[in-house]
Amino acid sequence: MEQKMTASSFTYALILALIFIPFFVDTYAADTLRKFVDHDLSHGLLMGLILTCLIIFFLIFGVIKKQSLQWASLGLKKMHTSQWLFVFKWTLINIFLGILYVVLLELTGIGSSNTKTESLQNEGIMMFVLAFLSAAVLSPIYEELFYRGFIYTWLRQRLTLYPSLIISAAIFTLVHIPTYNTLPINFISGIIFAWVYERTGSIISSMIVHASFNGLAVILTFLLG
Repeated sequence: MEQKMTASSFTYALILALIFIPFFVDTYAADTLRKFVDHDLSHGLLMGLILTCLIIFFLIFGVIKKQSLQWASLGLKKMHTSQWLFVFKWTLINIFLGILYVVLLELTGIGSSNTKTESLQNEGIMMFVLAFLSAAVLSPIYEELFYRGFIYTWLRQRLTLYPSLIISAAIFTLVHIPTYNTLPINFISGIIFAWVYERTGSIISSMIVHASFNGLAVILTFLLG
């Protein structure tokens, strides 16, 4: 029988994601870093690196080592060859829904731009590469391990499929505040990422879907800006 992750670790994860990061890291730490790095995109990339280290540190010492688990417990295992078509299909679906959402935002006059996209549009190729690595490599790795590998798995060990999908996606959406114009697509993507992970059993699958979506978004923002 699969070892259940503890309730205390889930509580700490929620405190980390919903309280410590938004009210300390994204405010105090971000303001402190701003004194040394005033360039918007560079500041954002460094903050992303800090979040990556913080989340991975929690997963290693608050989950893996503390509960004597393996990384496979968070879904870090090989995908079967037969699953690639399924992953490719949901990658395309996620991208299509993302494009459709952006079109709807533009048609309704809300707009899809935010401070991150506006900053990227004014940068050169080197900053584009760094932004791409951050969005399409770092973010999918730590976010999928945390929100699907840990949060979704913890919920799934206790709840049925649909509540687990919805609750994990809701948590994933909340952490994207205050970028309010992306929240609906964050929720939809959160469900898709969790569903892909559910079906394949490998967190690598949701990382691929996530990375493809983010990577394409960065490329289009840079080229069309």
